[in-house]
Amino acid sequence: MTSEVTGPLNGERVLIALGGNAMTGPDGSATPAAQAAAVTGAMEHVADLVAAGAQVAVTHGNGPQVGNLLIKNQLAATVVPPVPLDWCGAQTQATIGILIMNALERALAARGAARPVSAVVTRTLVDAADRGFTDPVKPVGRYFPVDEARRFMAIGQSWKSFGERGWRRVVASPDPLEILDADAAAVLMAAGHVVVAAGGGGVPVVRQGGELRGVEAVIDKDLASALLARRLGAGTLVIATNVEHVMVGFGTPAERPLHRTTSAELRTLAAAGHFAGGSMGPKVEALLRFVAAGGKRAAISSLGRITDAVEGKAGTIIEE
Repeated sequence: MTSEVTGPLNGERVLIALGGNAMTGPDGSATPAAQAAAVTGAMEHVADLVAAGAQVAVTHGNGPQVGNLLIKNQLAATVVPPVPLDWCGAQTQATIGILIMNALERALAARGAARPVSAVVTRTLVDAADRGFTDPVKPVGRYFPVDEARRFMAIGQSWKSFGERGWRRVVASPDPLEILDADAAAVLMAAGHVVVAAGGGGVPVVRQGGELRGVEAVIDKDLASALLARRLGAGTLVIATNVEHVMVGFGTPAERPLHRTTSAELRTLAAAGHFAGGSMGPKVEALLRFVAAGGKRAAISSLGRITDAVEGKAGTIIEE
């Protein structure tokens, strides 16, 4: 039975984008036990937010999980056919979704705030002409010796040398255009469900001849989260990571945390190179896109302070 939840955030619609640290062990371990324990811990914080009265949607990363599937593909290629990258994305959405559903339902029941949790296997539309498909740069999977890399290059995959560490597969990371299954997530939220959607940025698809076709790509989950948040009518987007603030001048003597800021300031700092393209850069861009599209508040903060971030009390916050 679903309990009525009231609190300081009663009725506020929020999207929480969970980073990879919420899906793996402290040392990055992606064993089933480590993943289950990490998700269980993460859902304690999400449950606090729901118990405070928010209507919540959750997205999540899937990098380590897809990496594991790719390793299985490569090691077993002579025994069973490798599956394409979009299939790997769909499989991890379902696996992580089940972990989140079970853990979050337990945590909500313990707070007397029981409600259904549903996971939606979600497709994300991308442009078949996106330049990422002709110049793939996103590394996925583990490092392999050159002989192994050549074996997969022979079947059409793109691989890149990373020097002494070995070779690694690189794939397209196209810009997300539309979350195709957002309407299903919206219907579930309207019915009182906590919804898990667009895991790993969504399963990438393109339109060809009026039909949808999966493609070999990975989508940045934070950019997809910003897109989904607006489609769901969320007023707040929180990107939960392993730090409490965005840092300006990271790694330098002038390093400082960025607290409350504006889109203009954040764009200026991004243009000056303060945010690395492979880590904080996409998160900052996601905040900017969300607010530009009409979002009320966007924040980057630690997982343990997501409720405070939603209330504007923690993290790096744009509120315009």
